[in-house]
Amino acid sequence: MTETATVTTDAVRLIDLSRVYGEAPNEVAALRGVSTTFPARSFTAIMGPSGSGKSTLLQCTAGLDQPTGGKVLIGGADLGELNERRRTELRRDRLGFVFQSFNLIASLTAAQNVALPIRLSGRRPPRAWIREVLTLVGLGERMGHRPAELSGGQQQRVAIARAIAAQPEVIFADEPTGALDSKSGREVLALLRRLVDERGDTVVMVTHDPFAASHADRVLFLSDGLLVDELRQPSSRTVAARLAELEAA
Repeated sequence: MTETATVTTDAVRLIDLSRVYGEAPNEVAALRGVSTTFPARSFTAIMGPSGSGKSTLLQCTAGLDQPTGGKVLIGGADLGELNERRRTELRRDRLGFVFQSFNLIASLTAAQNVALPIRLSGRRPPRAWIREVLTLVGLGERMGHRPAELSGGQQQRVAIARAIAAQPEVIFADEPTGALDSKSGREVLALLRRLVDERGDTVVMVTHDPFAASHADRVLFLSDGLLVDELRQPSSRTVAARLAELEAA
């Protein structure tokens, strides 16, 4: 009997990625030759001491900042070969973003906030789809509520719904629980985990919190702009221990 191999595609591939700010002799190397992949349908956390380059890595990977050298491939598309207009279109149509600050528009309802990126792309989002996405994040009955009428955790779930409404290839999350209380943070992390397990989404998350990182399939550790370690099947304890070692060094 012939065994069928399981093929795992890479949603994102980084090749020798570098990012330098400033000019000699005062230049600062935020990233120094980082190479890795983010498999499709996986949840990856990025950690490291303050100033290690983790936020710069996410920004360069997501096309929000331009690397000094190396390549970022998203679904085979080389970001370095795209002009600014095409990079903007790629971010809008193929990527989703969740930040520590919810970035919701106060005058719009939850449904309108979720639909906004689709409308900005020139499409008309079906109301049934917007309801489905908000129901997925547990806010199907709050479609007409504005941000001020929602808790912090609910606002972040609206932000996640907005990120997935356009069905992106990758969701980038930068400290998504940083502004939340512990209960709301747990709910958001459980939601991100469910998006990967039940929908097959791909999540790349920057965090400083070992508990948050424990929800990922693997944790990448940065130090001084270098990728120095990788931890699979992480627990809060193993993540905290490795992070403490890097901070002490």
